[in-house]
Amino acid sequence: QVQLVESGGGLVQAGGSLRLSCVASGVSFSYHNVKWYRQGPGKQREMVAHIDGNDNTNYADSVKGRFTISRDNAKNTVYLQMNNLESDDTAVYYCNTPRRGGLNYWGEGTQVTVSS
Repeated sequence: QVQLVESGGGLVQAGGSLRLSCVASGVSFSYHNVKWYRQGPGKQREMVAHIDGNDNTNYADSVKGRFTISRDNAKNTVYLQMNNLESDDTAVYYCNTPRRGGLNYWGEGTQVTVSS
């Protein structure tokens, strides 16, 4: 059974930092695409960071220079380091890994709240 579990969310003041983790079981992150999405209150879900099988990364314009996605294959974990947080970063953050055949695995999310 595939399971993605996010952690590391919480309440932080604007300008602060958090590091989110996504641990996978039943599926390997190694050499596969992994993405972080977020959904803020009243907003659509949006992708914020992506790491591909070759460890190339890309980011939403709104988080470039502030967020960093990385992976630790030995721990089967992907991280999202978030610095200089802003109130607009308040959202539930989800980990996702798409696979061939239309499979798409999601975690249940972790809440990030940034107070101004």
